[in-house]
Amino acid sequence: MAEGTNGRRRFSDKWGKHELDVLAVLSSAFPQWLTSRQIAQRVKAYADSYGELADQAAKAAFAKQFQRDRAKLAAMGIAIESRQPEYSSKSEGQDFASYRLQLGDEPRIRMHFDQEDMPVLAAANYLARSIAMSQEACEEPVRPVSRTTPRVPQVPIPGLGLDSIAPGLGVQHLPDDLVKVIDSRRFAATVDVDGENLNVAYADSDDLAMFVLEHPGASIISPQEAVDAFRRRLDAATRFTLADESLSPEAATVVSPSIARRAGSQATPSHSGDQEDQEGPKARKVSASAFQTGSEVDRRLRLMLFLSAHLGEEFSLAELAERFIGTPRTNEEERKFVNTIHKDINTLTTVSDDGEMAGSQFFDIDWSLLDESGIVSATNSLGLERLAGISPQYLSMLTASLNYLAHSPLLPEDSREQAESLYERLRTHVGPGETPWLSLTGYETEPRAFSVVRSAIKTDSLLDMEYTDGAGRTIRKVVAPAKIFVDEGVYYVAVWTDIGDAAEGTEAEDAPADSNSKKGTHRHLKQGTGRNRQWQVLRIARIERAVIVKPKHKVDFPDVPVSELRKWSFDNGTPAVFITDVPGLPYIKSLPGASVEPCGSGQKVHLVVSSDSWFVAFCIAHAKHITAVAPQTLRTMILARAQREITISDEAADRHVQDHRI
Repeated sequence: MAEGTNGRRRFSDKWGKHELDVLAVLSSAFPQWLTSRQIAQRVKAYADSYGELADQAAKAAFAKQFQRDRAKLAAMGIAIESRQPEYSSKSEGQDFASYRLQLGDEPRIRMHFDQEDMPVLAAANYLARSIAMSQEACEEPVRPVSRTTPRVPQVPIPGLGLDSIAPGLGVQHLPDDLVKVIDSRRFAATVDVDGENLNVAYADSDDLAMFVLEHPGASIISPQEAVDAFRRRLDAATRFTLADESLSPEAATVVSPSIARRAGSQATPSHSGDQEDQEGPKARKVSASAFQTGSEVDRRLRLMLFLSAHLGEEFSLAELAERFIGTPRTNEEERKFVNTIHKDINTLTTVSDDGEMAGSQFFDIDWSLLDESGIVSATNSLGLERLAGISPQYLSMLTASLNYLAHSPLLPEDSREQAESLYERLRTHVGPGETPWLSLTGYETEPRAFSVVRSAIKTDSLLDMEYTDGAGRTIRKVVAPAKIFVDEGVYYVAVWTDIGDAAEGTEAEDAPADSNSKKGTHRHLKQGTGRNRQWQVLRIARIERAVIVKPKHKVDFPDVPVSELRKWSFDNGTPAVFITDVPGLPYIKSLPGASVEPCGSGQKVHLVVSSDSWFVAFCIAHAKHITAVAPQTLRTMILARAQREITISDEAADRHVQDHRI
């Protein structure tokens, strides 16, 4: 305590109890609304500092302090809603707003989590908070938000209640790669993929465009800024001219000598330079520990909610210390952790000096049990048990995050199995159709054909499949699938196309599903023996239909490492060129094996394309600064795909207008 200027003893926040007093006052009054004056009178820190708020300066000081404390609580997952406009120091005589806790209309859900659930649950919790979407937010009209601001608020909806029923969640280590991937995708859009609305987190407009183009038939629904940015790229792609394919070797500079991409790695996100994609000076990077334990107030808030959710139950100080601080490495560290928790208990049960403040004491503690046995048993939580548990809205987002992590390459196989198990448990508490679908660009979930392809590999079977090429044409082919691998978050399958008469009785290989389409061609990849090796690498998401076919006899093909398949794909790829109107675009540096030379005000980029469809999507997605491409065959595919996407975009816009009218 410190002496105030009015002679009264002013509250000191050195123990981190200031915001918790505000919380207790609002909780004990719920569902009643409290005016700013009532809050100022009941919270000792405000009453000591600002008295009865008799003058304008005191009102302004209170408004500033209360909003600061309100923001701190929101950052920890506890939202406070207001019923009237906020107080403004410029408006003389304006009445104060009234406030109460934002708890929602439905009770919170409490579940039991085991210690082995914590790492995966922490990852899903981080993803759910970062996506910053809820089913409720999608259904209600919201005020337009500028896309120049990061898409990730500190906490989208009250979610800290999860920590109260899953103690130890806040001290889990999150994989650096996972955090890097999530944090780099600062914006979100709703994309229609095969009739499903998908919440897609992306880095910039180029990134989102690439995602849409890699999912044939997909269309952006919202926000409108994202729809417009994608349309601008399509229009620009239809104006591509034919580039000069010549190259002066002495003028070219190799920017990336390595042609083999690393499996499971993520390329540096590209930035198109769009105004809506640039980070403003105030854009704040979210660190790996953004939602992890950081302050005493954060730890005490979680401890307070945990005790509120388990009133009358007994917990040793050592157990609480391990749950809320971490596993000690030495006996000395264990004593330190226990003393810290004991200090937290004392802080949460301290009575103010005059005994008049409603929010001064959070619990009644069995002090004899604590002193004699080091066991904590709390009662009388001032209604704080309302905050313990998971809100239905947040549970739906958490369930979606677990489902995504269980079927994406962001987690190792054992963690994905744990995520799948948790997802099955949580989905029983979520109503049908209430779980949103989500994805991160560059890290798609297992495609629809994944299980069929994997089954064919395990049973040494053939695949009679139809897949979409870069121009949007559907090609039919019978192949022998050999390997599934993940490259930069995308699932690929390497297939052996030289199956001879093993598939006798099926239609001819490479026959387009549309009889008017041209016949496809094989790529012959040579091994050291000099024999022709007929391999093709396909993105599994592009396989529209796949049927397992039992071969007449076993198909023999060489066992080739994935690294060799990638290398052969580049060695036998298509030489391509594109010209930019500005130099030094950051995404050029991430292109494997690319070489650049000056060309007018921009650059000419030469590279070998292992996948024509990838090059088509890449050029359209980055069309803002690309003016010309080559060879003519790829330019023709790009123009055809851009025109097709414009048609899809127009049809989607018409459906949206009709649905809105209805």
